[in-house]
Amino acid sequence: MDTTGLDPINMSYVFSVEKSFDTRAFYDYMLQHWSDSLVYSAIYLVVIFGGKAYMANRKKFELRPYLAVWSGLLAVYSILGTIRTVPELIWALSHHGFEYSYCNNSYLDQGKVSAFWCCIFVLSKAFELGDTLFIVLRKQPLIFLHWYHHITVLVYSWSSYTDQIANARYFVVTNYTVHSFMYSYYALRAMKFQLPKWVSMFITSLQLAQMAWGVIIVVLSFSALTSGRECVTHYRNICYCLLMYFSYLILFAHFFYNAYVVRKQKKQ
Repeated sequence: MDTTGLDPINMSYVFSVEKSFDTRAFYDYMLQHWSDSLVYSAIYLVVIFGGKAYMANRKKFELRPYLAVWSGLLAVYSILGTIRTVPELIWALSHHGFEYSYCNNSYLDQGKVSAFWCCIFVLSKAFELGDTLFIVLRKQPLIFLHWYHHITVLVYSWSSYTDQIANARYFVVTNYTVHSFMYSYYALRAMKFQLPKWVSMFITSLQLAQMAWGVIIVVLSFSALTSGRECVTHYRNICYCLLMYFSYLILFAHFFYNAYVVRKQKKQ
């Protein structure tokens, strides 16, 4: 069997952009420009809250076709990201064990498919800010969880990439996976498909599980580090990450309670 052009981890075809992508150059770029994420976040907040004030006394835009295309593209991107990163995680677990999977950053090695998709993941967090424009222009409720989640993920992703932390292997894979469902749901809703209530509950439950799993991985990384075992992370990143994921867990749990428990009780 000719294995030329195949990924040795999952034996799938490696595209030229995945193989030739210069992860070192990207790393050097992020070292110099990760703080741009703070500027983007500030601009984002001005635009969305300024836009919200501007739209206060104006008729809302429908934008359904554009929202369907936007969400559909992000859904396809997330599905591809899931397909291309999950095999590397499975390989790490099956060949080296659980602790290796969150303490060794081999997923970022030059030439690996997962390295390319991790770089794209980091950049995508800036583009995903566009989600909020649809909320503002369509005059839908802009909740704290939405914009807080966007800016903290952006800043954390960009800053953490410069640390090359190992446990981000899980953060990238779980985010890609959950977003595959989430953006597919948004696209279908924008196309006026009537989906049962359990679908939205399932997606919110996935998000809750993602945040709980994030907390667990961070705690395990902290335990390995304090025990003197080799683990590619540091205490500052662990502190930021734990605060971020724990705050998400509380906010998503609060959202789930209000959206599904309280509303159900009111209907009854």
